[in-house]
Amino acid sequence: MSSSAWYRNAVVYSLSVESFMDGNGDGVGDFAGLRSKLDYLESLGVDALWFAPTQPSPGRDDGYDIADYYGVDPRYGSSGEFVELVNEASGRGMRVLLDLVVNHTSDRHPWFRAARADRNAPTRDWYVWSSKRPRARRTGIVFPGVQTETWTYDPSAREWYFHRFHAFQPDLDMDNPRVREEIRRIVAYWLQVGAAGFRVDAVPFMIEKPKPNGGRPQLEFEYLRELRDAVQWCKGDAILLGEANVVPRDDAEYFAGGHGLHMMFNFWVNQHLFGALATGDARLVRDALAATRRIPAHAQWAHFLRNHDELDLGRLPAPLRETVFTAFAPDDSMRLYGRGIRRRLAPMLRERRRLELAYSLMLSLPGAPVLRYGEEIGMGENLRLKERDAIRTPMQWSAAPGAGFSTAESLVRPLVGAGPYGYEAVNVDAQLRDSGSLLRWLIGMIRVRKQCPEIGSGKWRALATRRPGVLALRYDLAGRGVVCVHNLADEPVEVTLPVDGDLESLLGHERSTARGGRHRVRLEPYGYAWYRAV
Repeated sequence: MSSSAWYRNAVVYSLSVESFMDGNGDGVGDFAGLRSKLDYLESLGVDALWFAPTQPSPGRDDGYDIADYYGVDPRYGSSGEFVELVNEASGRGMRVLLDLVVNHTSDRHPWFRAARADRNAPTRDWYVWSSKRPRARRTGIVFPGVQTETWTYDPSAREWYFHRFHAFQPDLDMDNPRVREEIRRIVAYWLQVGAAGFRVDAVPFMIEKPKPNGGRPQLEFEYLRELRDAVQWCKGDAILLGEANVVPRDDAEYFAGGHGLHMMFNFWVNQHLFGALATGDARLVRDALAATRRIPAHAQWAHFLRNHDELDLGRLPAPLRETVFTAFAPDDSMRLYGRGIRRRLAPMLRERRRLELAYSLMLSLPGAPVLRYGEEIGMGENLRLKERDAIRTPMQWSAAPGAGFSTAESLVRPLVGAGPYGYEAVNVDAQLRDSGSLLRWLIGMIRVRKQCPEIGSGKWRALATRRPGVLALRYDLAGRGVVCVHNLADEPVEVTLPVDGDLESLLGHERSTARGGRHRVRLEPYGYAWYRAV
C-alpha cells in the first residue's frame, strides 16, 4: 500500500491534551505530560493520534470555541513544545491529526469582536447575519434542553447572527471567499508545523447555507473538494477525517467520488452496532454495513465504539433507540439531548466478555478503528459532571493520588474516584502488570489486527450463518483471506460457514478443516473468532 493511503489500516487514538497527562503539576494536562506517555501509546500499537482542539479558547465548549487558530492554549505549553511533541511522535511512527473547527469561532475571537462592533469591519461579512428577526431561530437546535435558539440578537451589531451550536459560537459564512482563503492559511500552517491531517468538526454544519426564514439549508459540497485540494497541495499524504452523522444515501456527497473527505466516521454502523449489542441481533450490523459499503476506492470508514461526545442514537428508529436506552442508560441522568448516552463503554456493557466482543467486532469492521483514551482500560464516567463532561475525566494512570495524572490538589476535572471504575481499581499501571487485563488483551488484539490488512483494504462480504445473533465477515486481498465471526447472543451457538480450504485461527483456537466447503464453528455466549483462510 502506498504511503498516501496510510490511513486505510491505521489505528487511531483519540485524546484531549488537557485530560491525558499533567507534566508540570498545575492540574491540567499538557504537551510535556503527553510526551512522557508516548512510549505507552507506541506500545498500544496506535498509528495516529487525534488531538481535541489545542488552540487558545475561553473553554466554554471544551476548546471547540476557538479564539485564535494559529496559537496553542498556554495551559498546554508553547508552539515550540507542540512541534517537539509532533516530531517525537513521528519518530515513533505515530502521526498527529488535529481538530479543524471552522464552522464557527468563539464570540471572543478578534474576528467576531470586530464584526459586531463595526458594520464596516473587514470581518463583518465573515459571519452570517440577518437584519430582520429570523422566523427559523428555534429550528435545527443541536443541544435540546440546553440550547434555546440558533439565531441570537447582538445589540452591538444591531442584527441577528447565526450559530448552529451555542450562542457563544457564531458560525462563519463559508460562502465568503475570504473565509475560505483564511481556512487555507490555517490548514497550511498546521501542516507545515507537522500535522498529518485533520479531523473536520461538524462537516454538515460547516458546509450549510442557513435560511433565516426556514427551510432545509443548502449544502455546499463543492467546498469539500476545495478543502481537500488545499490540504493535499501542502502535504500529499495528509488526510481529512470528517465528522458527519448522515444517512447512507448522503455518503457519496461527502466522499465526492474520491475528491472530498478521505475518511468519515461511520455513525450509521456505530448506532446500529449498539442496537445489535442491546438486542443480540447481528443483522442490524450486517444491514448497516451493507448500506454504507459503496464508497470510492481510496476512501475509508472510521469505526468507533465511543467518542468524546454522547453516544448518539438519533438515527435509530424510536423503538430500537428506546431499547438501547433501557439496556445501557436506564436512568435519565445517563441520557443527553433526548438522543444520546453520556456513559463510557465499560459501565454500559458491564461484563468483560461483552467488552471483548464489542472491541473484537469494532476492530474487524471494514475500515480503520478509532479508540478513545481510557477505553482501553475500561474507564467509567462521572455522572455528577454536566453534559458531555461526564466522559471527559482525567486519564487513570495509577492508584496514586491524582490517579497518576497530576500531583495538583485541584484537577481540570474531577476524577472517577470511587467504586468499581474509580482510579484505584481501574488504571494503566495495574493492568500492565496483569497479563489477563483488558489492556493487555486489547494490545494483543491490535497486534492481530495489524496482521490483517485485508480488513482495511480488501473486499468484504457477509457469510451466511442462519443465526440472527451471529455476524460472519470475510475479507480478501491479493489472494489472502480473513474470516471474523462474532456471536452477539447470550447463548452458545454452532454455525456452519461456507468457506473452502482450511481456517487457521488467529486467536489461538483450533484449526478448522472444511468438509465439502463448509466449516463448523462453535461460539460461546458473546464469543468471537478470527481465522486466516488458507
